[in-house]
Amino acid sequence: MLAYIGLGSNLNNPKQQIKDALIALNTTADVKVVALSSLYQSPPIDGTKQPDYINAVCEVHTHLTALELLYVCQNIETKQHRVREKKWGARTIDLDIITYGVQVIASKQLMVPHAEMMNRAFVLVPLAEIEPDFKVPVLGPIQALIDKLDTSTLIKL
Repeated sequence: MLAYIGLGSNLNNPKQQIKDALIALNTTADVKVVALSSLYQSPPIDGTKQPDYINAVCEVHTHLTALELLYVCQNIETKQHRVREKKWGARTIDLDIITYGVQVIASKQLMVPHAEMMNRAFVLVPLAEIEPDFKVPVLGPIQALIDKLDTSTLIKL
C-alpha cells in the first residue's frame, strides 16, 4: 500500500528528530520510505508562543494495515519522547498518516485522509512536492487545495 506520512517537530533539534523518525520508519518491518519532501519551516498553527515547526512529508510503501501503521507511528513518537500536554502544543515529533492508498477511514483511532490536511500548507505543499498531480481521496486535486491556503508563512529550507 502507498501511504503518505506528515512529520513535524519544534523541540530538541527538530531536523534531527525528523531524521530519526524517518530512520525508525524505514527500519520497521513491512515499511519502506521511498520519497521525502524538502523540509519546511512554519509558525505554530494556533499562534501560541513556541518555536517554529520543521515539517516534511514522506511516501512509504507498506504491507501494514492503516491501523498497524498508525501504531508504528505512535511507537516512534513515544520512543522520541513525544508528550501530549495540549492540542497543537510543542512536540519532539509528530507523525500523521495523511493518506493511505485511496482508502477513506473514519474511526476513533484514525481519520484518513487526515482530517485537517486541507487546512495545512505545511502538509499539502510538501506532499505536492513529492506528487504534484496527487488527487486526495474525497478532497480532489492537491493543487486546488493549496490554492485555497495562505502559503506565505511557509519557508522551504
